[in-house]
Formats: sequence, C-alpha cells, structure tokens
Amino acid sequence: DFLLRDTSNPGSVMSVMETARNNGRMVRTALTRETWESINEGWMSLKRMLADPIDERELPRVLDEIKRATALIRGSFYGTMLRNDAYWFSRLGLHLERADNTARILDVKYYVLLPSVSWVGSTLDNYQWESILRSVSAHRSYRWVYEAEYKPTNIADFLILNGRMPRSLTFCYRFLGEHLRFREEEYGERLPCHDTVEKTIAKLRGSSIKQIFDTGLHEFLTGFIHDNNRLGAEVANDYRFL
Repeated sequence: DFLLRDTSNPGSVMSVMETARNNGRMVRTALTRETWESINEGWMSLKRMLADPIDERELPRVLDEIKRATALIRGSFYGTMLRNDAYWFSRLGLHLERADNTARILDVKYYVLLPSVSWVGSTLDNYQWESILRSVSAHRSYRWVYEAEYKPTNIADFLILNGRMPRSLTFCYRFLGEHLRFREEEYGERLPCHDTVEKTIAKLRGSSIKQIFDTGLHEFLTGFIHDNNRLGAEVANDYRFL
C-alpha cells in the first residue's frame, strides 16, 4: 500500500500519477491531445484500480496494468510531441530517473534481499536475480547477450556497463551527455552540470565489472546515486528550474 496507494508517500504510484496529471493540466496547451489523454486516462484507470487495498494474488495483474498505462504515456509523448526544449528536458529527466532506479534496484538486491551470504548461488538467489531483470524489462535481452545462467557479475555488467541496454547506467549517461553537450552548443554556455556528467561518463568508461566488484558493488552504486542526484540538482539550478 505504501508504494502503490499511499498519497502521503510522494514516491507512490498514485502520488506520481497525481503529480503528472496536475503538471499536465497546468501546461495543457503545450501537450498534444494524445499525450494529455494518455495521462488523464492512465490517472483515472489507476485511481479506480488502487481505490482499495490490493490483494496479494492480484498484485501481478495490477503491476502489469501500471506498466501498460505508463508505457502508453511514454509512447504518446515520444511519438507526438514537438522536439523543443520541453521535450528534451523531459527526456533528460527520464534518463536521470531511470539511472537512479536501476542503481537502487541493483543495490537493494545485492545489499538487502538475501538473508545471509550462505544463500548466494541458491535457488532463492537466482530467482531474485531473475526478478531484478524482469523488473527492468531486461530478462529476454539478457539471455540474448549472455546465453547463460544468472550470474551476479553478468547481470551487474548488463545493467551498469552495457551501452545497448536502455536501462543501464552507461546508456542513460550517454544520452545525458549528448543532450547536455547539445544544450551547451545551442546556448553557448558551459555550466557545472556539463562537468559533472562528463566525469560520471569517464568513470563508467574506465570501469570494468571486475574492478567494480573488487572495490565493492554497494560502494560503487552508492557513489553513483550521489553523483546522479548532484547532476539532477545542478541541471535544475543551471537551467533555472528551481
């Protein structure tokens, strides 16, 4: 309930949809009809579905519905919106959030979920790794790339360093770097966020998954989340969103 329905939690699904709808209403004339309708209909659908506590047996269906609603919003936005600053800064925010989510999901799995170290390599461990891949829609693409059983090093490599995986940290930061370089050229001004994104890209490029595990995956992810939050704050400050 806290993650899905609780409106006192600003990160819950219902709170996020409420915020998206309110923001959309304020800039209604800047959105295409398809984008606004997908946001409004998604909000109405989720409001009905999350009106009462969710039965555990219904949870998979509810989560699938949430993913479908948000995919429709994302597709409408991507397919119909004018490529102006509003569009590109929205895409920048999406990749910042996506990088943060991927890092946190990996960190929770590696640092929190297993009862003890003795469970590493167990059926429970493998099931949790498979669930992590499914949660970021990466289960099938992982199999295409590795053609192997679930290994923590392979999965971490896929979600951190693989530039072809759209939810990986490297993929997200490639987009962020390209977008901010374009903004720098267009506005003729270099800002602190440009230095921050380039440092993070250089760190990812200079890392191997062996180095990351040797120095500590938890420590690497904690540092990444801190740097990612810093970049988000700098973008907001540099481009006067605050």
